[in-house]
Amino acid sequence: MKIFAFAGSNSSTSINKQLVKFVLKSFEGNEINLIDLNDYAMPVFSVDLEKNGFPAVAHLFLKNIEDCDIIICSLAENNRSYSVAFKNTFDWASRINVKVFQNKPMFLMTTSPGGFGGGNVMAEASKFFPQFGADIKEVFSLPKFYENFDVHNGVINQESLTELNTKIENFKTQLANPY
Repeated sequence: MKIFAFAGSNSSTSINKQLVKFVLKSFEGNEINLIDLNDYAMPVFSVDLEKNGFPAVAHLFLKNIEDCDIIICSLAENNRSYSVAFKNTFDWASRINVKVFQNKPMFLMTTSPGGFGGGNVMAEASKFFPQFGADIKEVFSLPKFYENFDVHNGVINQESLTELNTKIENFKTQLANPY
């Protein structure tokens, strides 16, 4: 199985990327393509710039999705919405293919330092991603990242870890039994 994974953040210390890396350990043995949005930097989207063509990395982002079997991502929440880095990548990609996520099964996550765990961006993405071709199979939010996650051990809050592991297993089951 080919997995395309990313954090919706361009922070060099992204807590969402740490969460993605932790979850990917449950998918060892699969072909994993974990990208960094910093490698997909593009000019800020505008219809004026679009007239000059699309950045090659926007096409590459879509190619990564085309070539995968599943998507695992964790979105950063900035001011109750997507990070600018992710939104810009998404905007460029959606102008090339409105079905950005190409009907691929997705495990959608968020985390934040606060107690809501990125709940605002999760609500937004859960509502809008399916309109852009996301087949969201499972969602997971980890609140209070710095209290509930350890760089060496991953999710350390037992209740959250149990919930996450259950969702990972449910996701795998849905992939094995799509109907």
